[in-house]
Amino acid sequence: MMKTIDLTPLYRNSIGFDRFANLLDNAFRAESAAAGYPPYNIESLEDNKYAITLAVAGFKQEELNINVERGVLTIRGEKEKVEGKNYLHQGIANRTFERKFNLADYIEVTGADLENGLLKINLLKVIPETMKPKSISINSSSASTIEHKEEIVA
Repeated sequence: MMKTIDLTPLYRNSIGFDRFANLLDNAFRAESAAAGYPPYNIESLEDNKYAITLAVAGFKQEELNINVERGVLTIRGEKEKVEGKNYLHQGIANRTFERKFNLADYIEVTGADLENGLLKINLLKVIPETMKPKSISINSSSASTIEHKEEIVA
């Protein structure tokens, strides 16, 4: 069952969030399609540093691919086929997967580490100087009005 959300009221008070509805819609679809494999954590390390950790037990570094394109981080795992194994029970999921994460503006992937079956992807939020908060001074219009009146009197 597909859920839809009407975000029209939000558009009246916001500017530049045109793709917000698409992000939400894609998130709902991705969660149902991914079925939770591989499991992952998202953590905030510091003010502008984050990490995504995926449990990729059994995958080698060569079998994993990390790609960022148009604000979407994609992690793919392609397991090499092993011939000649006769499992009585196979509980370890060694299947091909693809996990996608929508990155906010100014989030950059700074690196990735694979250790003990955990793939950790490091993220950093780099806000450009032009986007940082700044104080705007208010000019007084009364001074310019007084100067203008003095010119007329003379």
